[in-house]
Amino acid sequence: METMGHSKKCPDLKTYYKRETSTCEFCSLRPGFEVTDNCGLDDVGGRHEFHFRECKANFTFNDGSGAYCKNCSSCPPGENIWSPCSTTADTTCQPSGSTTAVPVPVTVSMDGRKYTSMIPTSTFLSNSKKSLTDKQSGSKNDYVGLQWTVPLVILISIMVAGICAFLIYKKRKRGQKTVLSYSRRSSYINAGFSPLSALPGNNDLEHILSPNILSAPLQTVLDNLDVLEELVILLDPESQGVKNTKHLASHCSFTATWITYTYSMKESKSPLKAVLEGVTSRNPDWTVGHLAKLLRHMERNDAIAVLSKLGLNVIQV
Repeated sequence: METMGHSKKCPDLKTYYKRETSTCEFCSLRPGFEVTDNCGLDDVGGRHEFHFRECKANFTFNDGSGAYCKNCSSCPPGENIWSPCSTTADTTCQPSGSTTAVPVPVTVSMDGRKYTSMIPTSTFLSNSKKSLTDKQSGSKNDYVGLQWTVPLVILISIMVAGICAFLIYKKRKRGQKTVLSYSRRSSYINAGFSPLSALPGNNDLEHILSPNILSAPLQTVLDNLDVLEELVILLDPESQGVKNTKHLASHCSFTATWITYTYSMKESKSPLKAVLEGVTSRNPDWTVGHLAKLLRHMERNDAIAVLSKLGLNVIQV
């Protein structure tokens, strides 16, 4: 029976054919994602799709223990949601009659991402019902307890909101410094391919990348599909406060019109791949070290760390 995947030699869709050893190897796992059929690879090294596919938020999740996303669970009758399902964790439930604190989610947006804090309400609902009953019967002790519960919840909410506001303020201050620094370098960006000596030197990069990687042709990045895929996942998304492929293209003197067009075609081709292909075509003498310097200039050390994988002897194909 013919499989529906990309490999004829590996019927298990969670594996791919490794030509070096002529064996079927399991795809690597990543929380929040599921592996594509045969890791997106065929038997001759051709790549048909990315290694991973992201789980659907609020619908499926993968904690990294399996190859595929699982459906989010629903709380059974009589239980409340303690924490909602995310792409990396299933829904957590709690009995509605529990005496422990019922969490109240407070969501704050930072850098284009949402963070949720759970504030305990000290069984506010159960105390409210009890206080109404005791108030009618003349009980004063529980009524006083209710009077203290409401201000306590409000006070905790105000403290959490204040902490979040302070963090957002600090983040914006750092962002303003980055914008000012970027404005001072606008002449460098508009001038075209300026000498890379204006950027940080190789001394700090040599602590991360070996001399062999730094001197390797830039085409090496395009030839290593696994490294290219990880760089695409890191640099192509547009996140507030994080420099991405658009900034890299600007540093390489691509016009704003070209960058906009490239991102409009993002569904069919990675903008990062288009930038690297354009740079290698215009500057065939560029090396991985040139790219690493630009990434350091953009403060994307996470992408520089991915380049270190170019030195590994074992490469997935």
